[in-house]
Amino acid sequence: MSDEILVVDDEPQMLIAIQETLRRKNYQVTTAASGVEALCRMRERFFRLLITDMRMPEVSGLDLLKKVRATSPGTPVILLTAYGTIENAVAAMKHGAFDYLLKPFSSESLEQVVRRALIACGSGEDRVSHEIVTQDPRFSQVLESARKCAGISTTVLIEAESGTGKELLARLIHQSSPRASGPLVAVNCAALPENLLESELFGFDKGAFTGASVSKPGKFELAHRGTLLLDEIGEMAPILQAKLLRVLQEKEVDRIGGKDPVKIDVRVIATTNRDLETLVRQGIFREDLYYRLNVVRLTIPPLRERPVDIPLLADFFCKKYGTAFGKEGSRCNAQALDRLKRHRWPGNVRELENVIQRALALSSGPSITAEDLPLRESGACEAGKDDSCGMDALPLGTTMREMERQLIKRTLDGTGGNRTQAARLLGISLRTLRNKLNEFGLQDRPAKLAQCRAQN
Repeated sequence: MSDEILVVDDEPQMLIAIQETLRRKNYQVTTAASGVEALCRMRERFFRLLITDMRMPEVSGLDLLKKVRATSPGTPVILLTAYGTIENAVAAMKHGAFDYLLKPFSSESLEQVVRRALIACGSGEDRVSHEIVTQDPRFSQVLESARKCAGISTTVLIEAESGTGKELLARLIHQSSPRASGPLVAVNCAALPENLLESELFGFDKGAFTGASVSKPGKFELAHRGTLLLDEIGEMAPILQAKLLRVLQEKEVDRIGGKDPVKIDVRVIATTNRDLETLVRQGIFREDLYYRLNVVRLTIPPLRERPVDIPLLADFFCKKYGTAFGKEGSRCNAQALDRLKRHRWPGNVRELENVIQRALALSSGPSITAEDLPLRESGACEAGKDDSCGMDALPLGTTMREMERQLIKRTLDGTGGNRTQAARLLGISLRTLRNKLNEFGLQDRPAKLAQCRAQN
């Protein structure tokens, strides 16, 4: 993937000189003649590096720096400054600027600092996969809160629908914290049965149970002096909730079959796509554990509430997968972007990523068109004709329980009985979906679907 750089300066000759210098080194360069224009460019697409003049009317280089730090903290910023404003440039370094260049500078100096900045930010596929891209004010505020709490080892609770980037936010907190040099260990609480999750978290000693031929440290011990990410904490069984609470209180773990507790130094970040307060009221989740986890609560807004991010993310994923498919430089045309903006995105950013990836793989031209997008048009059903249509098809007086049953049934129909995909679209874990299927008597739904297809 090539590195796209945004260069901002209100001096036309300086813009041309920087652009030509970087293009000779095969960098993709976009220019802006003012800070205002730069903000517009940044709303349209994702840039790996920002190079900006310090002194500009209306929106200064420092203003741009603050904006980038709030919305894309992993993007390095290089400031250009004249001798008379060097003190301001040094001050800006304290606000997170990567480096500054003193005007006039040589092409060699520019090339060196650009190369260092791109290396430092981990330019390439690995960095792309861990980047958070947003221009949404609400999400930007969440990122700012995440950076503020990163410096202290308090527990953090991240609430959001599936596919919004909860793990990315957790990684940002870890990488921005004093524990960044330590391990980040992730555990999916919904993916393992209760007995396996207990041994995974707390470990076990040799002979603790049949088959325990050697001792094994748990995830808490493996995360010592680092961060433990407990994904989908709302799916944890009550008995394990009690053990987790004790670990958080005592800063030590008891291995299964162990004699002595093991001291640990671990920061815990928990994520959930469920409303823990509701689970507490229902007696499913321990109230004392909820308050222990809920020291700092961060809520990621779903993609449908962040329409400003859709073009930005679409451009980001086009760059991410363009090279892999031999279609570097691909973009979504205006009609495709319009269709993306009208979609509801039940699978959030993960769904958008999959849509762009598939569109790139199937598109025949240099741009992604509306016809390339594997999206269903909204409003395709007629209310009242089929229980697989929207919620408007349900008669007045339908209970919440029946609405939930119909929504699950409709989603399974739409995914061809694929439970994993249905759970993702519904924003719940696979375990929760299985429980709901048993509750509503829909557990044999995939078999019925297969039978119907065979008959037709």
